[in-house]
Amino acid sequence: MKTRLLMAAVFSAGMALTASAQAKDSDQDWSGINILLLNWSQSSNPFFEAVNNGAKDAAEDQGVTLDIQFGEEDPITQTNKLEAAIASGVDGISVGIADDDAYDDILCRAMDQGIAVVTNNIDDTKGAEGTCRLAFMGQNFVEAGYTLGKRMIKDHDIGEGDLVFTPVEAPEGNYAVKRHEGVQKALEEVGATSEILGTGNDHGTALNLMTQYLLGHPDVKAIISLGQTPNSQAVQAAKDAGLDNLPIGGFDISKSILQNIADGEMTAAVDQQPYSQGYYSVTQLALYIKYGLYPSEMDTGGAGLVDKSNYDKAEKWAGEIR
Repeated sequence: MKTRLLMAAVFSAGMALTASAQAKDSDQDWSGINILLLNWSQSSNPFFEAVNNGAKDAAEDQGVTLDIQFGEEDPITQTNKLEAAIASGVDGISVGIADDDAYDDILCRAMDQGIAVVTNNIDDTKGAEGTCRLAFMGQNFVEAGYTLGKRMIKDHDIGEGDLVFTPVEAPEGNYAVKRHEGVQKALEEVGATSEILGTGNDHGTALNLMTQYLLGHPDVKAIISLGQTPNSQAVQAAKDAGLDNLPIGGFDISKSILQNIADGEMTAAVDQQPYSQGYYSVTQLALYIKYGLYPSEMDTGGAGLVDKSNYDKAEKWAGEIR
């Protein structure tokens, strides 16, 4: 009994301290803290809905002012928006780095001027050694790609001499390079090869390009898409090419991808949990700017896969959160 009473007292004290800390924080006006979330991709890319939702929720929770912009997959556009943010006196920047060399100078200059910088969704391929930033909130693409590749090999007997089709929106993007590295590592272990095709973000264009590739390569053993756009079109492309039973897996989820999994037309998909990337990058920037709490690295989504055994929870929150 004494132990239970002591535990209850400690719990109550902890709750009181938490409530007190929250009250002190909410008593402050933090709206003068300005944070930029600069997504590297196009504003029309539906993947970033969850990233933005996470960032908005974090800004509301922290009481800070948030500006959401898109780099439109153009280094010049993204650099110009970074320059404008620095000139306006922004306090923190959360940015995706799709090109290792394009933003080093400007991000280092921002840090030198006391602007807090974190990366989300895509990091420099060399991590903290590659550019000026405090922490990265996103997935380990190599590890996730290797996990997905091993799963496809195991389930579909991919082996020596087999060709795997690996379409992706932007083959030169850091995310594509690292994801392919992980998948290819698994394929090389069994003597299989892969071929990349750039699809862009437009779903209709991607479907057409992927279908044409499959028509010209009917001996492909499987599709492992390296991004949401080709992954969302892979099942239809295989059907249009007359390869209805072609094994399919890929990166990122959406309602249509999850339906493919539920219907047994796709083996598995990697979920990098973009809401967390937006939420924790803005939260950690706010805590750093407010209190000097140093941002931590975060591997969002881990290397876990969504498949027929666990798709239901992801399906409920696809787009908005997942």
